[in-house]
Amino acid sequence: MHKIGFIGVGIMGKSMVRNLMKAGFELHIYARTRAKVEDVIGEGAVFHESIKDCVEDCDAVITIVGFPQDVEEVYFDTENILESAKKGAYLIDMTTTSPMLAKKIAEAGKERGYRVLDAPVTGGDGGAKAGTLSILVGGGKEDYEACMPLFQAMGTNINYQGDAGCGQHAKLANQIMIAGALSGVCEALTYAKAKGLDLQVLLDSVSTGAAGSKQLDTFGPKILAEDYAPGFFMKHFIKDMKLALTEANMSGLSLDVLSQALANYEELAAEGHGDLGTQALMKYYEETVCEEE
Repeated sequence: MHKIGFIGVGIMGKSMVRNLMKAGFELHIYARTRAKVEDVIGEGAVFHESIKDCVEDCDAVITIVGFPQDVEEVYFDTENILESAKKGAYLIDMTTTSPMLAKKIAEAGKERGYRVLDAPVTGGDGGAKAGTLSILVGGGKEDYEACMPLFQAMGTNINYQGDAGCGQHAKLANQIMIAGALSGVCEALTYAKAKGLDLQVLLDSVSTGAAGSKQLDTFGPKILAEDYAPGFFMKHFIKDMKLALTEANMSGLSLDVLSQALANYEELAAEGHGDLGTQALMKYYEETVCEEE
């Protein structure tokens, strides 16, 4: 496996492309706007004007795009991946998307002679840059094992979750955990501020105790600095929470914390904050406190 097609060279994808090139893979990329990927082209990635040209001679194709409709487009639209990749290629969707869509791609891919994996990631832009992503893989076990060198170039915690769609289910479970943990961070800081505590002292005090978490470590300092720049877009997290809630409803589950977090985020997005990072959830609590005062 040498030639890799990569579609979705955004915040996460750009770092993943760089790490694949560092590992010795030949990267062929497609992006709607060439100007946004000139940096990785300068570092050795081969740019193509169409998805068809990008994937037709690649041993594996990796996609990490924004929304399920983008996944549908790159796999199923005319002259896209399922029509254009060479037979026998590994098709790896690393977007967080619907488990049902992952199964649909796997079935359509199998019919056409492809090996399909769903392999969403967690670890954010920092993990993508450092090559320390957690990668959650669904699909055939043999295909997972064959693609391990690719995964090891991008991540350090790589696990097989089960059949097609199981990688997506694992990622949605991850997002449910984040929704609760980050809501807890924001609520605690809101409470501490209202009671006149020094928020930095509070963070220093609780971060090594039972309340410590990755969300607190990553976003506590950013919230205190009012740094809401996206490592992961709010609008994409909303998409993930909606997918998780849909799947939960299909299994007859009532996930109240997830439902409330989603409602809070959707309110912020409606106010135009969808392109901020997930830590901008704090704005919901700031606005709520201001309204009450």
